[in-house]
Amino acid sequence: MNPKDLILLGVVVFSMLAGIFIPALGEPFEPCLTYFMIIFLYLSFLTVDFMAVIRSFMNVGLIVVLLLVKLLAIPLCLYYLTNLLFPSYALPVLLLSGISTGVVAPFISNILAANTSLVVSMVVLSSLLVPFTLPSLVKYLVMEEMEISLLAMMRLLALIVFIPIAAREISGRYMPRLIEWGEKIQYPVSLVLIACTLLAVFGKYSTFFFREPGQIFIAIAVAFLLSALYMAIGSILLYGRSRKDQLAGGISMAFLNNILVLVFSIQFFGPMAATLAAMYILPFFAMIIPIRLVFKAQ
Repeated sequence: MNPKDLILLGVVVFSMLAGIFIPALGEPFEPCLTYFMIIFLYLSFLTVDFMAVIRSFMNVGLIVVLLLVKLLAIPLCLYYLTNLLFPSYALPVLLLSGISTGVVAPFISNILAANTSLVVSMVVLSSLLVPFTLPSLVKYLVMEEMEISLLAMMRLLALIVFIPIAAREISGRYMPRLIEWGEKIQYPVSLVLIACTLLAVFGKYSTFFFREPGQIFIAIAVAFLLSALYMAIGSILLYGRSRKDQLAGGISMAFLNNILVLVFSIQFFGPMAATLAAMYILPFFAMIIPIRLVFKAQ
């Protein structure tokens, strides 16, 4: 784990604790969370090679299978399993499992020497599809138990996902210097956005954490379990193919847009879904080391 990863984990932990113990720090940021997410995704997309997506379409059958597993099979199966064993976490697990591949995934793919073109394809295509697939799953599985506007959820997801993609393409074509400048400030600005987001989330639900502190530790345990499960499913799905492809399959499933879940959970789903999404940040970076060890041994 490089120094930047350690700094990020430090910022995450500090922001969560500060939000819980000094909730007033996060109040000014609560109305800005959607805008934070748009800026964060735009900065993340700066390093995504969209031409790699086009090149990887030669593996269209493989990509379709990965998308079906990522956006439909995994969230459906884990929802029913969790609803049977741990009902209070069924919806949070559904939301986290059904979200798109994370925009940080290509970076992880590069440092782990995986098939980055395949990962980029999953990032872009799953991001385009998730505003339709995830709200539909929520409606089909839990709408009878919740008061939620499906249209509002789709609108928010589309707003957060499509605007950064469109802005990235426009600026890349007409303002290349903006891309260069954005890449230089990407890391520090992303840290600030993550810190402000976590301050707002944990400040908003600080009373919940004091009332049920055990939920944080449960969420951490569930997050680590899910991350290992996602990685295993993606790797096994491509068993028999090259090491690069197996790694890419696992990365596409395990390194997901948990911050996106965090943002819209605040509007629609309450503290448990937001807590699980936030806690997933910990295995998100911690699992890099065991992944290296497992695939090095193969």
